[in-house]
Amino acid sequence: MSRLRALIALVALTVAGGLMAILPSTAASAAACATPWQSSAVYTGGMQVSHNGRNYQAKWWTQNEAPPGTTGVWQDNGACGTTTPPPGGTCNYPNWAAGTWYATGAIVRYTNGLYYIAEHDNPGYDPIISTWYWDPYNCSGTPPTSSPPPTNPGGFVVTEAQFNQMFPGRNSFYTYSGLVAALSAYPAFAKSGSATVQRQEAAAFLANVHHETGGLVYIVEQNTANYPHYCDASQSYGCPAGQAAYYGRGPIQLSWNFNYNAAGNALGLPLLTNPWLVQTDAAVAWKTGIWYWMTQNGPGTMTPHNAMVNGAGFGETIRSINGSIECNGGNPAQVQSRVTKYQQFVGILGVPAGNNLYC
Repeated sequence: MSRLRALIALVALTVAGGLMAILPSTAASAAACATPWQSSAVYTGGMQVSHNGRNYQAKWWTQNEAPPGTTGVWQDNGACGTTTPPPGGTCNYPNWAAGTWYATGAIVRYTNGLYYIAEHDNPGYDPIISTWYWDPYNCSGTPPTSSPPPTNPGGFVVTEAQFNQMFPGRNSFYTYSGLVAALSAYPAFAKSGSATVQRQEAAAFLANVHHETGGLVYIVEQNTANYPHYCDASQSYGCPAGQAAYYGRGPIQLSWNFNYNAAGNALGLPLLTNPWLVQTDAAVAWKTGIWYWMTQNGPGTMTPHNAMVNGAGFGETIRSINGSIECNGGNPAQVQSRVTKYQQFVGILGVPAGNNLYC
C-alpha cells in the first residue's frame, strides 16, 4: 500500500510539474524591457537594449545599427514590456517614455492603455498632445486614423499642455494664465483666418518668443551694459523713469523709451513712467509682446501678424522683429534657430509650416 501511495504521489508531482512547464506565460510575466536603443550609443558584446517592443543583446561592438539590424550583431531575446492588448486587437509594443527618441514607424503603448505610431521622428513628444508626430494605432492592423488638433476650452489655439511642452524649462514668471489673460488686448491674434493659419500664427509668435528669451527663461535683457543706451532723450516726453530704465523686458524684449511709451498708450498702461511692470506682471509682459506682434513693422514692411495671416510666411516675422541684423545673410544661424523652433511648434500643433520660412 505504501508503494501505491508513493507511485500516486510521484505521478501527481510529475503531472503538476509538467503542467507548470507547458503553461504559456501571461501578459503580466512578460520580460521587462532593457534600456532603449540609442543610435549615438556604442554597444559592446553582451550589452542589452530594447527596440520596438523586443529585447536584443549585442554580440560584438556596434554603433548606429538599429536592432534587429542586418549584420547579425544583434541577438533577439524576445518580446518585452506589457502585452496587455487594448480592445480590438493584440499588440506587443513597449510603453512610451518621455525623452526617448522615436523614429517614424515606432509603435508605443501610452499611459491610457492605447497604442500610437510615430508619423514623424521625434524626441519623445507626448502622443496625445503632439498629433502631428503621433497617430492612434489599431492593433488589428487597420491603418491608423489621424486625430484633429486638440482644442482648448479657453479659446486659445495652444493648450496649456502644448504650451508646457514647448517651454519645458520656462521661468515660472511666464505663466500660461498670463498669456491667456493678455489675449483680450488684441482679439485678432491667432484668431484670424483658417484653423491652420491660426495655429501657424501662434506657433510663429511663440517660436520668436522662444528665441528672444532663451525658451522663456529670461525676463530682462542680460547685457546690462546696454541699459543706458535705450533712452532717446530727443523725444518730447524724455525718459521720466531714468536713462537706464528702458532695457529689454518680456517675451519680445521690449526696449527703448519710445516703444514703452507707444505700448503703454496702446494698452492703457503707465509703461513710460513704470517700465518695471513688464517684468513684474506676467499678463502685462505678454500684452507687450502681442502689441509688438500686432502693430509694429520693425525693420520689415509689415507686422508679424499680417505676415502670417496674409501668407508672407514665417521669414517675414523674423524681418519685422530683427531683420536689420539677421536677415539677408546678416546672421543665418540666428534665423535658423527661429525657423527650427517654428517647425517644431507647428508640429506640436498639428499643422504644416507653410512657405517662405527664411528671410
